Amino acid sequence: MSKKDIEAKTEALLKIITEPMGIEIYDVEYVKEGQDMYLRAYIDKEGGVNINDCEAVSRPLSDALDADDYIEEAYILEVSSPGLGRMLKKDKHLEKSMGEPVDIKLYKPMDGCKEFTGDLTAFDVDTITIRDDDTEYSFERKAVAGIWQHVEF
Repeated sequence: MSKKDIEAKTEALLKIITEPMGIEIYDVEYVKEGQDMYLRAYIDKEGGVNINDCEAVSRPLSDALDADDYIEEAYILEVSSPGLGRMLKKDKHLEKSMGEPVDIKLYKPMDGCKEFTGDLTAFDVDTITIRDDDTEYSFERKAVAGIWQHVEF
């Protein structure tokens, strides 16, 4: 089973668990780090999630994964909040962040710079547009290494 298939099947199982709780699935990822495989479920809700929410989702998800047994290799299951400064991977994440400040990192410099911060003003299949003060920047999506929710410290 491919990485994408594992993530999609896990998201379907997760949806059954989280919907009655009023918890949103932010993202699911299946990744290798060092020698270990990780299945990570990021959850969110209005006002944020806490450790009790993560536990309330983790236990039934673990049971459902054991019952379906579709992941061949050993893995570590993690259920957590996407946290502050969360990565905006999907269009639904960008939609929620419209008008909000975001940080964009490019693969290659544009005008001598690889990192930009500004309010997200538009996006489509091919481009992401932000505004910083009076300057508007448009980036080809294929040139963007990542987009994050901007956090001031």
